Amino acid sequence: MKVAFHTLGCKVNQYETEAMKEQFLQAGYEIVEEEEPADIYIINTCTVTNLADRKSRQYIRRMKKQCPEAVVAVTGCYAQVRSEELTSMEEVDIVTGTGEKQTLLGYIEEFQKNRERQQHIRRYEELGTYEDQGIITSMESRTRAYIKIQEGCNRFCAYCLIPFARGQVRSRKPEEIVEEARTLINAGFKELILTGINTALYGTEDGFSWPKAQEEDDINGIQLIIKRINQLEGDFRIRLSSLEPTVIDADYVKRLLPYEKLCPHLHLSIQSGSNRILKLMNRHYDRQEYLQIVKTLKDFDPGYGITTDIIVGFPGETEEDFQDSLDMIERVGFCKVHGFRYSKRQGTAAADMKEQIDGQVKNQRIDRLLEAGERAAQTYFAGCAKRKEVRTVLFEEEEDGLITGYSETYVKVYAQGSRQDLNQFRKVKLLESYRDGMKGEILYE
Repeated sequence: MKVAFHTLGCKVNQYETEAMKEQFLQAGYEIVEEEEPADIYIINTCTVTNLADRKSRQYIRRMKKQCPEAVVAVTGCYAQVRSEELTSMEEVDIVTGTGEKQTLLGYIEEFQKNRERQQHIRRYEELGTYEDQGIITSMESRTRAYIKIQEGCNRFCAYCLIPFARGQVRSRKPEEIVEEARTLINAGFKELILTGINTALYGTEDGFSWPKAQEEDDINGIQLIIKRINQLEGDFRIRLSSLEPTVIDADYVKRLLPYEKLCPHLHLSIQSGSNRILKLMNRHYDRQEYLQIVKTLKDFDPGYGITTDIIVGFPGETEEDFQDSLDMIERVGFCKVHGFRYSKRQGTAAADMKEQIDGQVKNQRIDRLLEAGERAAQTYFAGCAKRKEVRTVLFEEEEDGLITGYSETYVKVYAQGSRQDLNQFRKVKLLESYRDGMKGEILYE
């Protein structure tokens, strides 16, 4: 039988979709592209914004229209927190929460026998231990692979539904993470991206069992995972998908800097440049603490790549608060800013706050924010060229006569090259801003 997957949202969802694909392949199913006719469609949903919910519903209807007799199974964060909305859709056959992805295959096979609609949701308080989906052995990308190390979040930022969708903090066993890393390296992957719902919370839950060797290392948290993977043999590098300043500080990131295979790039979500708004958001840091982390990274490497997320239009955000966000973009010198309009999510603290911001104001602010982000990126690129930086680029594909890939600092690089350079590390001199990144010259030995 043929099964197609559609994934919305974060890197964790992308990882979990790959894990489900391996389960179905091992059971004898054929994986096809989502545009193709299939017997089963699995939609792995996101619920960060109202737009993500709407996209999920649109895709469900489109797939059922494409193949009316196909089984439509919906899983993920939207299914977890708004299961009633999905079960009310006649196009949906199975609804499962975030804790049931590893058992979805069994639910589908049961449905094929009796054709009775199903719903399997455990409340977020009941998601108590990390449930491994097995060792991932392949990814759609030939060069980069995600490794999920952690699940859940206990920070409850005022705008965010994810703690309700993903449950409490649960961490994967270090030995399973390292074994998956070794498997992927042996399969030829060159970049391993460590991901989770809040990776900085790795190993912080009560009762987490650290390996005995940790006592000798006198380190814990994600640093231990980085150290263990850094010691593996092979031609590869490690990238952290993100770290939350609600959890880490300058001293924390300083301990990560010595690992030579760890990319000098961090996605460090600031969300707002205003101390007043950060407090309303229940974010446990201020501007100065964030800037201290940035200084630590830039002192280590002036070209250290820092990307971020910023929300505009949070309840009560004034023009002065918004200007603080623009100011932080300029001060930090991000190489990429992801901007989002605040999306009211029922069940969060912010949904009940007064002074909700008008949609037109949000639209105006997001345009200004993205313009400021683009200026910051261009300034960052100019600095790389001025310093005559030579970076290691992992080339992945061809585009309009050039080959492209990402540097360790997460800059997209375009260069003259050949197919022999694809899926290979190459030293590249960064020359100038080009398209959405920089043009470079490969320095062949």
